Amino acid sequence: MKRILISEDAFGDLNDGFLFYEAQDFGLGDYFTACLRSDIEGLKVTAGIHRELRGFHRVLSRVFPHGIFYTVRADEVTVWAVVDLRRDPDWIASRLNKK
Repeated sequence: MKRILISEDAFGDLNDGFLFYEAQDFGLGDYFTACLRSDIEGLKVTAGIHRELRGFHRVLSRVFPHGIFYTVRADEVTVWAVVDLRRDPDWIASRLNKK
């Protein structure tokens, strides 16, 4: 089983998602966080099997329209970004190029 590391940028993305969904409906932010946490925890077993884009693997959230971008090194998975995939593709590309 692999160890999961989450970058500060990815934590910021998760917090932004929480705030967005919590503003939509009370408690929805907590549901978002729980779902994305579950998706990220799943990488302990499935890391490396997902499609590669711009040097990152991308797993799609099972519930929300978000992509989790990560890299794999030995027994370590690093999550670099958690991006709302409804955003402009050019914005997503520039966000990933910062890594």
